[in-house]
Amino acid sequence: MVLIFTVSEINAYLREMLQADHVVGDVWVRGEISNFKRAASGHCYFSLKEEGAVLKAAMWRAHAERLSVVPANGAAVLAHGRVSFYEAGGDLQLYVDTIRPAGVGELAARFEELRERLEAEGLFDERRKRLPPPLPRRVGVATSVQGAVLHDIVTVIARRCPLVEVLVAPCQVQGNQAAASIVMALQSLYRSGVDTIILARGGGSLEDLWGFNEEAVVRAVFASPVPLIAGVGHETDTTMVDAVADLRAPTPSAAAELAVPDLATFWSSLGSLRQQLDDAAMLVLETRQRALTEATAALRRHNPVLRLSRQRQQIDDLLRHCQSQVRHHIALHRAQVQGVQARLGALSPQATLERGYALVQRRDNGTLITQADQAAPGDRLTITVRGGQLDVTVDVRESP
Repeated sequence: MVLIFTVSEINAYLREMLQADHVVGDVWVRGEISNFKRAASGHCYFSLKEEGAVLKAAMWRAHAERLSVVPANGAAVLAHGRVSFYEAGGDLQLYVDTIRPAGVGELAARFEELRERLEAEGLFDERRKRLPPPLPRRVGVATSVQGAVLHDIVTVIARRCPLVEVLVAPCQVQGNQAAASIVMALQSLYRSGVDTIILARGGGSLEDLWGFNEEAVVRAVFASPVPLIAGVGHETDTTMVDAVADLRAPTPSAAAELAVPDLATFWSSLGSLRQQLDDAAMLVLETRQRALTEATAALRRHNPVLRLSRQRQQIDDLLRHCQSQVRHHIALHRAQVQGVQARLGALSPQATLERGYALVQRRDNGTLITQADQAAPGDRLTITVRGGQLDVTVDVRESP
């Protein structure tokens, strides 16, 4: 029996076959761009070609908007996506989600994939990065003993700070064994007690530097117990190690300069710092001296002995004043008493008798007789005169 299919059935069958194929469902394709155009919708349509072969391609707007550079006709690229069959047009087509320059190739794709994954894990977080110590005792260097890199690093350190000891951990910096060799060298330095580590090599192509993009090396650098400076390649070279290291130097020589101070500049800075410390100490001493002087003066003003002395003087002054006042009042009252005594003396009966007068009293009760009618004949009276008393009896009372 002959099977007859419609065009739609054949096209649908081919599409389903391709969708079920895991090889073409996630694929990188190298080719040259031709017939590139961007539709009003934002979707991009083009062809990937090489000598004797052409593959149509489409890139939807969501992916096209993430392109940093719009591909140009004739550019050699690597395109990532899935191969499917476009039923309506009857075309085999690559649906692209990423485009990279073919010069970078697969290594660049691996680089970007690893970078995104490690960045998501936080290996490139700037907050965890450390500065090298200002004056290290020992600096570890992981690099090849071949070539000029090690010589340049040692020369720079010897010139800038000859007191620093340099410990070298040789390693391969290129080739299939480079990653494992670099990890072993770093781990050796981690156990050596160095204060700072330099990981370095000279410039080269992406392939030459790939050992510094291997995940094992990146994680070994991340695990460094001391600040690690990356001096890999030249200023335009970029590796994954640059992103994870505590510091990135444009060249190995620059890494050595970051690792150790310039001793001459250091001593100059130290002298300046010493002067600043002296000035600060002098200022503190002067301030404390003024405070001490003020406190001493305050203590003197509030000294209990001085206060007691002043109060004792005040008491003595008050006592003298009181004594003076008492003497004054005594003298005043004495004069007053003497005056009263004088007046009383002048008015006393004795004084009256002295002037020739007599004091007449009844003998029986001592009643004073001041008038003649107070006595009757026969009354017995006592007459007090100057020099004594006279006892008399009234014989006759006469009125004037």
